[in-house]
Amino acid sequence: MSGPDPGRTSFAVRVSRPASGWQVELLADDAGDELPVLERALGEPGADGWPPPFVLVVDSRLYFVALRHGPGGMVRALISDATMLEWVLAAEVVERYGIGVDTEGAFDDDESGWPGGDLDIFADDGLPHADLRTIVTADDLWADEMVERIARRLGFADELAAAVAT
Repeated sequence: MSGPDPGRTSFAVRVSRPASGWQVELLADDAGDELPVLERALGEPGADGWPPPFVLVVDSRLYFVALRHGPGGMVRALISDATMLEWVLAAEVVERYGIGVDTEGAFDDDESGWPGGDLDIFADDGLPHADLRTIVTADDLWADEMVERIARRLGFADELAAAVAT
């Protein structure tokens, strides 16, 4: 198993789990797509069963965003670093989903940013809040490496690597 293409610094994928197993579909090479496009990629709430599919976006290896439908069709969102407000997608996600950002106190001693949003976004797939927090706060991982760890933990790492390699 290998991770995402090391030459690719940005990508967006849709991840679903039909009865046949995990499916990962590349949505865009460049993660700079507008947020509404990514939300539409989720499909209609409830159409794909439970747990619902999700969209993962890695932007320039600096941060990632995860989007998924929750109860009642609302969109749940997670951003690995809510302090990346100079990036268009990050700013849109933080604003649209009301993710609180404390830019004054958001950094620890080595100036690593902090995740924001729904850290329970993968709980229905077997990745609880505490375990996800460990991944997204790891100072030694780039965003694509965080996504690779999530994929490995949930069981779709090979499908992710194949989708991103195309």
